[in-house]
Amino acid sequence: MAEKFVHTSVKFTTSNETWQKIHDAAAAVEESNIIPAEDTHVLIEGGGYNGIWLETQPMGGEMYATHNMETAVANQKFFIDHIREDGRIPSVIRFHNGQIEQKMFSHFQGYCFPYHALNLWYLNGRDREYLAQLHSVLERFDNYLWKTRDSDGDGCLETWCKWDTGEDDCSRFFGGPNAWGSDEAPYGQKKLPYESMDVMSYSVDGRQTLSEIAAILFPGTDLAKQWELKAQAVRDKIRAYLWVDERSACFDRDCDNEIMPALIHNNLRCMYHGSFDTYMAKRFVNKHLLNPEEFWTPMPLPSIAANDPLFLSEPNNNWSGQPEGLTYQRAIRALENYGMYEIIPKLGKKLCEAIALSGDKIRFTQQFDPFTMEPSPYGDGSYGPTALAFMEYTTRMYGLKMIRDSIIWTGIADDTEEAEFIFEHGDYTYRFHMH
Repeated sequence: MAEKFVHTSVKFTTSNETWQKIHDAAAAVEESNIIPAEDTHVLIEGGGYNGIWLETQPMGGEMYATHNMETAVANQKFFIDHIREDGRIPSVIRFHNGQIEQKMFSHFQGYCFPYHALNLWYLNGRDREYLAQLHSVLERFDNYLWKTRDSDGDGCLETWCKWDTGEDDCSRFFGGPNAWGSDEAPYGQKKLPYESMDVMSYSVDGRQTLSEIAAILFPGTDLAKQWELKAQAVRDKIRAYLWVDERSACFDRDCDNEIMPALIHNNLRCMYHGSFDTYMAKRFVNKHLLNPEEFWTPMPLPSIAANDPLFLSEPNNNWSGQPEGLTYQRAIRALENYGMYEIIPKLGKKLCEAIALSGDKIRFTQQFDPFTMEPSPYGDGSYGPTALAFMEYTTRMYGLKMIRDSIIWTGIADDTEEAEFIFEHGDYTYRFHMH
């Protein structure tokens, strides 16, 4: 995996002592999460997850590109290079002694990949060979989704197990299987398969990214427009089939195509993938996300609305209730997609407050109590998505972010603070000073 890497580095200082302490601890945690992998290095998920997961590490690698471009590229390339012949991308890749130990294809494990893999192309020298390879992988995976995951032929893709969407132990699956390696749908397994807002959103994200790539690789053709229309067709189906307007939210349907009434944070995931239109996003955010009885608890963003019958505040890797560091990581793009920038610093400050409760030895845990804000007592405190989420909120509140062809300058932290954010990218140095 010989590659050329654009040099990057970040230096950040702030008069906010708590923020500085947590940021420095997050940077140290991510440094410790780098491991050798074949002829390169990857950034593992950490916190006991000793590998790269499709739901976290392409996104995490791209976010960490500001510090280490080698791991950022590797975190994309391992998924690109190990796509299965039928178009299925591995859900998890584990390493041992610097070599691949396991590749899993028993579930999807999310799809926080297309958008970030393309953004990395912009960040790391715009290599057209990488871009062409990414285009092929995304197209093959989209074909796989539509060939296998619409088992009843109604035009809506399906979730077949808990881990397809990474919702470990979530109560809304009623004890259904964690994984499902077969290409035959799991009828007879509780209420599965589910007509899925998540898996539909995977297709939207992939197709939208394919449209962007086609505009670069195939100028003068209508391929970019074709992929845009295909993405929009999936969005239209989501709104027509899974959106319930009187409840201002999307809901999955069970194996009998009956609406499942649980109010779930997966609506925010749809916003991350760009599968809601502006009307839907505003309705969900204003009605539910900012509602203290539902998702805006003292520690916001529980996985299931706090007043829903299926809500369960279990602190040990359970997506039935407690807010997840991974949700905080995804929320940034979800809100930016719809211009809801004012909510981002509110979440950043909440995350800072919650992590600070871990005491003198800063710990980055997978979950937080939605009512006390206490970090989960489980794990070793090195959970990468929470650390990276904090570092990414820092870029939005104190510094800058390179997105596609643009540099986004922010500086929306407390105006009583003094802070400096210095980002080196190739031959350029960007310095942002707040006082």
